[in-house]
Amino acid sequence: MQDSALITTGLPIALAIIMFGLGLSLTTGDFARVARSPRAVIGALILQIVVLPAVAFGLVLVFDLPAMLAVGVMLLAASPGGTTANLFSHLFRGDVALNISLTAINSVLAAFSIPLITNLAINYFDVDGELGLQFGKVAQVIALVLVPVVIGMIVRSRWEDFAKQADRPVRIFSIIVLVAVTIGAIVGERDNVLDYARQVGLVTGLFCLLSLSAGYGLALALRLSRPQAVATSMEVGIHNTTIALTIALSVLDNAMVAIPAAVYSILMYILAPAFGWAVSRTSGPVDDEQRADLESV
Repeated sequence: MQDSALITTGLPIALAIIMFGLGLSLTTGDFARVARSPRAVIGALILQIVVLPAVAFGLVLVFDLPAMLAVGVMLLAASPGGTTANLFSHLFRGDVALNISLTAINSVLAAFSIPLITNLAINYFDVDGELGLQFGKVAQVIALVLVPVVIGMIVRSRWEDFAKQADRPVRIFSIIVLVAVTIGAIVGERDNVLDYARQVGLVTGLFCLLSLSAGYGLALALRLSRPQAVATSMEVGIHNTTIALTIALSVLDNAMVAIPAAVYSILMYILAPAFGWAVSRTSGPVDDEQRADLESV
């Protein structure tokens, strides 16, 4: 499975198209918006880049996962949020503009944080002899994640109508790719998939719930508005599994490392809507009317 042209060539191209589509939805104003919601953005980024990898590391140690699966969980934790987070945020009346800003910044940072966190995990779990993100592979990750986003933003700035028309097809394509790659990763390890799912199902499910809760808890602590709370929870709690799967299968060439992201990609479509429904039935961290006052503090 790992040696097929579909994985080695087709999957990176598919991810590049997805990231290009993400770039089509971004503008420089999405980065500038950080100045208007600094607490939400900075807090979410700290959760995403520092806290969640630490949580994932704790989970793999507590549940004593095999080394390859542990690396897969850490790769998943290092992956940023994406368009799926924006979709769920919109569904539960979140601040989608904040999601877009976070996605934009995360996409840039992930090109560097993914190789760093993944290599630390590979070295810690002593699988360095079997896989690793050397300089060439790090450059490949940057090219897959960052370059298409930048190109998409350039296209958006020059041909806005085209960018708007391409948005929906790229979103549909993203979902199709995610489903296909998830199935492919599971089929690639079909002899062991039930055992792997049993081992990582609880870990990835807990990680998803803890991520969603951490994002919403951050909003409580920072006294953000309900829309910002929903946006933060979805952005922090829903990871771009297509990136994790692509790196595992085409860059690291290891289907076992892809299993945690494949299992997570199924669970998140169950847990994230359930979480969104639950918080939508409670009172928001702060009434929406207070938002302007709070952001001026």
